Amino acid sequence: MAHAYPSSYSLLSRLIITPCFFIFLLFPLSSISSFHVIFTSASAPTIAISKVEQDQEALALLTWKVSLDDQTQVLLSSWFGRNSCHHWFGVACHRSGSVSDLNLKSCGLRGTLQNLNFSSLPNLLTLNLSNNSLHGTIPANIANISKLITILDFGSNHFIGVIPEQLGFLTSLSFLSLASNNFKGSILPFIGNLKNLTILHLYDNELSGSIPQEIGLLRSLNDLELSYNNLIGPIPHSIGDLMNLITLYIDRNKLSGSIPQEIGLLRSLNNLDLSFNSLTGPIPHSIGNLRNLTTLHLGMNKLSGLIPQEIGLLKSLNNIDLPFNNLNGPIPPSIGNLSSLTSLGLGHNKLSGALPLEMNNITHLKYLQLYENNFIGQLPDEICLGRALVNFKAQGNHFTGPIPKSLKNCTSLFRVRLERNQLTGDIAESFGVYPNLNYIDLSCNNFYGELSEKWGQCHKLTQLNISNNNISGAIPPQLRRATQLQRLDLSSNHLSGKIPKELGMLPLLFELLLTNNNLAGSIPLKLGKLVDLQTLDLASNNLSGQIPKQIGNLWKLSSLNLSGNRFVDSIPDEIGKLLRLWSLDLSQNILTGEIPPLLGELRYLETLNLSHNQLSGTIPHAFDDLISLTFADISYNQLEGPLPKIKAFAPFEAFRNNKGLCGNNTHLKPCSASRNKATKFSVLIILLLIVSTLLFLFAFIIGIYFLVQKLRKKTTKSTLEAADVKDLFTILGHDGKLLYEHIILGTDNFSSKHCIGTGGYGTVYKAELPNGRVVAVKKLHYS
Repeated sequence: MAHAYPSSYSLLSRLIITPCFFIFLLFPLSSISSFHVIFTSASAPTIAISKVEQDQEALALLTWKVSLDDQTQVLLSSWFGRNSCHHWFGVACHRSGSVSDLNLKSCGLRGTLQNLNFSSLPNLLTLNLSNNSLHGTIPANIANISKLITILDFGSNHFIGVIPEQLGFLTSLSFLSLASNNFKGSILPFIGNLKNLTILHLYDNELSGSIPQEIGLLRSLNDLELSYNNLIGPIPHSIGDLMNLITLYIDRNKLSGSIPQEIGLLRSLNNLDLSFNSLTGPIPHSIGNLRNLTTLHLGMNKLSGLIPQEIGLLKSLNNIDLPFNNLNGPIPPSIGNLSSLTSLGLGHNKLSGALPLEMNNITHLKYLQLYENNFIGQLPDEICLGRALVNFKAQGNHFTGPIPKSLKNCTSLFRVRLERNQLTGDIAESFGVYPNLNYIDLSCNNFYGELSEKWGQCHKLTQLNISNNNISGAIPPQLRRATQLQRLDLSSNHLSGKIPKELGMLPLLFELLLTNNNLAGSIPLKLGKLVDLQTLDLASNNLSGQIPKQIGNLWKLSSLNLSGNRFVDSIPDEIGKLLRLWSLDLSQNILTGEIPPLLGELRYLETLNLSHNQLSGTIPHAFDDLISLTFADISYNQLEGPLPKIKAFAPFEAFRNNKGLCGNNTHLKPCSASRNKATKFSVLIILLLIVSTLLFLFAFIIGIYFLVQKLRKKTTKSTLEAADVKDLFTILGHDGKLLYEHIILGTDNFSSKHCIGTGGYGTVYKAELPNGRVVAVKKLHYS
């Protein structure tokens, strides 16, 4: 929480604690000198100091400069010579010529204070070294610094060690800041010596121990900030002596005990923050005396009892923050008197009853936090009458009835959480168009009706959750216009129709939850374009068809649940590419085929449910390497073969009702005999296949060989016959071919009627040639 500085500190910061470069850009040296004369006490030197004293001041500063790092020395390059009042960066002087102010705020200084001789700066009024990188301890010789010093600011550095008690000698101090360092140890009683302090900032350190009673001696104090430490024990009763206190921040410590009644004595108090401690007991009734209080933060404690009725007297209040306590009972009706209230935080208590009607008087609320209580009844009708409400959280109560009309038209809304109540009404009529809405959760209520397309006009909406209601009808495609949508949860309603393909046009969507509805049809392929999607839950619907391969494009997916639908065919291999997946549920579908081996590559998978399908074959061996898997269910399938050897598959419920699984499990047969038998059978089959193939090849080669031989023999015989005929007719001295034709004609193709004789080597025929010549032709016998 950012703490606003009081007006007194703001004035000083504007006039004195300005950034380094403003000192010389805005004021001439003469102006600075006259400026500091105004703030110099009566005891400040008005007579010119000696040359020796002036040299000592210059030497002290130059010696310190040399001890700082090189970059800092460049920044302080104007520091040279023997007159530190002559245009030295960050140095201002009295009219006497003595250094009065050293202001090096936010200048990037690096080094320590060990070589700064404080005793050589006897007339210093202001020392501001805040927001640098100075480190080490604050040296004890800080006590030798000018007793006139009024402002000492070492805040926002890297100082360590304890707060030196020598600071207790600087009794003229009005401003002391050691905030945002690494100081340890206790706040010592010496702090009570600094009776002129108006501002004390010790926040954001590692201080421990209790707040000393001596703090009550600082009667001039108007700003006390001790936040972000490890302070323990009770708030001292002496705190009530700080009558001028305007700001009291002691939040984020380990304080215990009750809030002292004396807190009611701080009638000037504007800002009170005691949050993030372990305070117990009731809120004191004396708090009603703090009529100037504008901010009251008591959250994150262990406070109990009722919210006091006197809180209604604090009419200047604009911020009440009491969350995470044990407060009980109703909200007092007097709260309606706080018409200036802009923020009311009562979340996570044990408050009960109906909200008082007087809350309708608070019309300027921007933040209303009522979450995690036991409130009943209806929400205030005029909750957003002033059209200012930005953040409204009322989840985890028992509110009933409709949404207030003023809320329907509350265009200022940014964040709304009304989940886990019993609110009712037509969802389409209860809500309007909210141009600034970023987040809305209406889940676990009794809203009914159909979703309005108006949700698509909420262009800044990042989360829409209307799950666990009685919403019916289709999902409006106009939701695609809410292009900033990152999380959409419409689960556990009565939605019907198809999943709009337009949902694939929401580029930032990382969570889509539509489980437990009556949605039908297939998964739109365009959902594969949601590359930022991390969670996809479509379980318990009537979806059908194949699981699209485009799901493999959702490379950021960590949780995929498609269970309880009617998906068919095999599990796509592409699911094995979702390497960030830690939860996969495809149970209770009609999936067939084998489990893809690629699922064994999902090294981050913690839960796997493939039960109640018709999967067959063996479980991939790669499943043995899924060492992250803590839950698995493959029951009610037709799987066989070895069960993976990891603990997730050990329970009987994980694999029951399958076809023939085996493994080292009391509910399964061991795989050894079955595996050897199967191995022998497989080897035999392989050998038979090899032998059969070889025999076939051998027979084929032999057949080819004999065929070739037969063809070769036939060719040889034909050649011999042709050669014999040719030789015969060549011997006769005739054209063999022509003579052969004449002989065939003359013997009627060697007809028996032309046969004139038969011998041992052939038959003799009579043939008459065309020229009238008669010849005898002997046709030889071939064996």
